[in-house]
Amino acid sequence: MPWLIVTISAYFLFAITALGDKYLLAGPPNPKSYSFYVGILGILVLFLIPFVGFSIPETTQIILSLLAGSIFIFALFGLYTGLENFEASRIVPAIGGLLPLFTFGLIFLFSGEKEMLSLWKIFTFILLIIGSILITFEREKLITLKSLKISALAALLFALSFVLTKYVYLAQPFWSGFIWMRIGGFLTAFCFLFTKEVKREIFQRKFTFQKKTGTIFLANQAVGGGAFLLQNWAIALVPLVFLPFVNALEGTKYLFLLIFTVFLSLKFPQFLKEKISRKILFQKIIAILLIGAGLILFSH
Repeated sequence: MPWLIVTISAYFLFAITALGDKYLLAGPPNPKSYSFYVGILGILVLFLIPFVGFSIPETTQIILSLLAGSIFIFALFGLYTGLENFEASRIVPAIGGLLPLFTFGLIFLFSGEKEMLSLWKIFTFILLIIGSILITFEREKLITLKSLKISALAALLFALSFVLTKYVYLAQPFWSGFIWMRIGGFLTAFCFLFTKEVKREIFQRKFTFQKKTGTIFLANQAVGGGAFLLQNWAIALVPLVFLPFVNALEGTKYLFLLIFTVFLSLKFPQFLKEKISRKILFQKIIAILLIGAGLILFSH
């Protein structure tokens, strides 16, 4: 299953990006500004047109592609709005649990109830979801009703974006569909330029990077771009019925992140210092076992 390898590789790179963000950012960026930059930078993919296959599909496919890219930007906005107003431990587990379920439900509806998982695959699906939730869950910071609402909205938008993206790749070549969706994200992000927060961020705030920090920032953005590209490739490769597993496997990202964090905390405490109690470590070990069991059982 090549899509499984590509998916895990994408989350490996996403974990590196998350580690870089942890080093570079004191807190979550402004939701509108972050959504704006992600969407605007996505237009750089146009430079790939001379080197990859690109075509102009039917009007319905163009609309579908633009819509998928647009919804992804709004999903990011929902995610970072949640992170701005609530702790990550309240938002991330909720989205991690709801996103695969919403994706599963949308595929079931869009396919006319034709795409169904076997009971065995559903069992492995549940193991992966529980593991993904458990590896990010903190008992001291339980999910509240308010945080659940914004998490549910973001998860629904991400799920809709994922499903529409899959339907784009079912009808178009990978690079053509990818580029059209980035155009949709660019057009949506451009709308954020008319908000006060983004105007202030762009025209009034002065960024001062040390040479070392600037290099890490650029490298981190490059790795993040590679991760996003691999995730899209995984969506293109995966059978429609297994698309929710791409979401459920996000727990592997936090597994990689945990490994990186522990290693750097022990070897380079001046770079990153992270204290993990025995209870938290035990919880994460259980989560790792569940994710590992889910992967092993799914592949058989």
